[in-house]
Amino acid sequence: MTASVIERAARIKLMIFDVDGVLTDGSLHYGADGEALKTFNVQDGLGIKLLQEAGVQTAIISARTSQQVIRRAADLGISHLHQGGHDKLTPFHALLDKTGLTAEQVGFIGDDVVDLPILSRVGLAVAVPNGRAEVISRAHHVTQAHGGRGAVREVCELLMQAQGSYERVMAQFLV
Repeated sequence: MTASVIERAARIKLMIFDVDGVLTDGSLHYGADGEALKTFNVQDGLGIKLLQEAGVQTAIISARTSQQVIRRAADLGISHLHQGGHDKLTPFHALLDKTGLTAEQVGFIGDDVVDLPILSRVGLAVAVPNGRAEVISRAHHVTQAHGGRGAVREVCELLMQAQGSYERVMAQFLV
């Protein structure tokens, strides 16, 4: 990890997550009624909760609309949620207005070309290794873990370590 990535991570006050390919592995399974089902990683979820405990706000911006994402966001206490439409930049700007943060104080993790408008503007742009080449080449950091397989947890821990909150947050488990 470069010093530049650590410096960028230290400034992040809001981390935004894409869903398909990041919070999930990108697979879509269809139920008998035609509903697309998603599988989320439990360790990623705990990472988000710990990041919130460390004082970093969290958000989801996803091109697809899914009831499972609404449920997952509620389970994790993610209050900033936008779904639907390939235009992710409009909800990104609305989120900046709502939180009063600058783009430099925001991180985003994505995997596909619809994520590039946000990735090119944030203070910490993260890609997953199973993401598109166009995304990986423009990211400040690429996780070792794949989307839906621990990449989100990795980013959450990176942020906490860079901000000096990792030991404090983890102390509750290391008694």
